[in-house]
Formats: sequence, C-alpha cells, structure tokens
Amino acid sequence: MEANIKLGKMWGIPLGLHISWFLIFGLVTWSLAAGYLPGEYPRMSPIAYWLLGAVTSLLFFGSVLLHELGHSLIALRNEIPVRSITLFIFGGVAQIGRDPSTPGAEFRIAIAGPLTSLGLAGVFSAFGYLTQGNPYLAAPSLWLGRINLILGVFNLIPGFPLDGGRVLRAIIWKITDNFQRATQAASVSGQMVAFGFIVFGMMTIFTGNLFNGLWLVFIGWFLQNAAANSYAQANLREMLRGVTVAQVMQTEPPHTPGRMTLEQVVEEQVLTGAQRYFFVEENGWLKGLLTLKDITAAPREEWGRTLAQDAMIPLERLVQVSPEMKVLEALQAMDDADVAQAPVMESGRMVGLLTRGQILRYVRVLGEIGS
Repeated sequence: MEANIKLGKMWGIPLGLHISWFLIFGLVTWSLAAGYLPGEYPRMSPIAYWLLGAVTSLLFFGSVLLHELGHSLIALRNEIPVRSITLFIFGGVAQIGRDPSTPGAEFRIAIAGPLTSLGLAGVFSAFGYLTQGNPYLAAPSLWLGRINLILGVFNLIPGFPLDGGRVLRAIIWKITDNFQRATQAASVSGQMVAFGFIVFGMMTIFTGNLFNGLWLVFIGWFLQNAAANSYAQANLREMLRGVTVAQVMQTEPPHTPGRMTLEQVVEEQVLTGAQRYFFVEENGWLKGLLTLKDITAAPREEWGRTLAQDAMIPLERLVQVSPEMKVLEALQAMDDADVAQAPVMESGRMVGLLTRGQILRYVRVLGEIGS
C-alpha cells in the first residue's frame, strides 16, 4: 500500500496518504455532517455541520495514525525497522520491515495499536462529557470516543492480519515454539473471520441496507486477501527453510564494460537478450550493478553520452550476500534495502547473483516436483 501523497516523517518513518483515503474522508465527513451531527445537535447551522464534520473526520484519521504509530514505536524499540505508515480507504497500515524474532515482541507490537485506540477512546469520551454544554466540543469528542472504542475492539478480533490475529499468532507461537505453524493458524483464522464479514455483509444488503452491507463485504474481501497472502508467505518460508544462496544463485550473471554507453547497453544487451541487470566491470574488476531502472532514470537524450559506470550503483552501496547464507536471510536483507538483486561475494570476489526472480523460479520448481 504505497503512499501517493507524502506527509513527512516521524521518528524517521515516512508518513503518507493513499489516493483512496480521500474517498473515505469524504464519506466520513458526509456521514457526520448529514447524519450524526444534525440528529444529535439539531440547532447548528448547515455550514457548522460540514466544518465540524470535516474537522472531526481529520481527528478520526489522526487517531488512526496514532494507532499505527503505537505499533511502530514498539517495533522500533525492538529494533525492527518500520518502512512507512500509509492512511488508505480501510484505515491505516504500518509496513514493518520484518517479522519479530520472539513471540513476546510480536505480542507487544500487535497489542500496542488497540491499546492506543482504547486510550484515545477514554480521553475523547471524558473530554466530551466535561464539555457537554458546548456542542462544538462535545459533539466531535463523544463521536471520536465511540469510534476509537470500536476501532480498538474491532482490531482485537482474532483474525490475521488484524492486530488480534497477530496476538493470536504470538500466543500460538509461544505455546508451540513454531512460528510457521502459528502464522498458518492465525491466517486460517483470519480467512474465517473475513468470510464471516462477507456473509454478514451480504445478509445486510438483502435486508435493504446497501451501503453498510457493501462496506462489510469490502472489508471482508480485503481481510481475506491479506490473510491468504500471509498463509502463502508462511508456506513459502517453509519451502525455503534450510535452502542456501548457493543453491539458488545465478553463477554466470551478465556483465557489461563500464565504458559502454547506455544506448549501447540497451541496443546490444537489453533488446537482444531481454536482460534487466548487468554487473559493470573495468579491467576485470567488478565496479557495480546497472539495472534497467537505472537506465530509464537517465534522460533518453543522454543515453548516447552516459556511460554504464556513471549510471550504475557502486559495489560498496550494494547489498552483498554469501553463498552459504540462507536464502530467507538474504531475502530479508534485500527487503530491508528494497532491492531486487544482490551480488554473491566470496573471499572478495563475485561468484554469482541472487535475484527475487530466481527465488520465485526455484520455489515454482519445488512446487512442480512436489517437494
């Protein structure tokens, strides 16, 4: 869930909005301005309803952001990187760089979000009751208190990828001492919860409440996809358990001279061999890596004058792995650096190349032979 609009950083974590956020922001504002506020406080002016609805909606998404920051703070304290936090149509998502190493860390990270929401529910509710004489303060506060309570309780439902599903995974992981089995169990639970949302949403539609029914169906669909992906990832990790980089790597990756222009690289190697990456060498020495992404980042009119060694990623900036390293560890290092390939180095020289594509092909072959 990549952000289309960057909002800045907090604790070094990029914050952003997905384009779908504007739809839900509009719907929440409309629901407040046309439904909740006139029903609870009928003496306000129409413009006050809309202004207060927009402000309350912003505060709600601020609460969602704090929920995700709760997860992120505990993740950072456990030395787990957080790549970004994005607000989107279903709320918010914090992209954690890797899975926790212990069930205790998993439990603390998972429970931090719901506890943050429940704490906000208490604060907003208390403020709302203290300001009941002022509808402009009480109206949004009481609504925010209820919605944060719902958000906290909803996320405790024991279905992956909801926070409750992660809590369930931590508990099963602690009992069985098996992360893979815990992930599979939590993912199956998540799919059951998702199908429950879909069925309940369909029943709601048939009773005449189209909007709420469709919303429940969409939530169920989103949760089902996320839970199914988690289950697939757990199976992938199981298939790659014990596999080393040497078993998967490409031993003769493509090379290109550093003095060759980008135009020559494209015409002589990319178009003829359909290669997307090349190791750049000069006088037999490895200098760096040139990818198709690096080539296309240069202006097209400069390709004839730009050398491969000028557009490449220098060797010292590349994620390097060793032949004896486990593939899962190498893949985690590539994920942390957000790269799709890594040179395989041994005793200071390159002996191969590891790419995401090769890992996927290896897994596909394992599946075909029934391993």
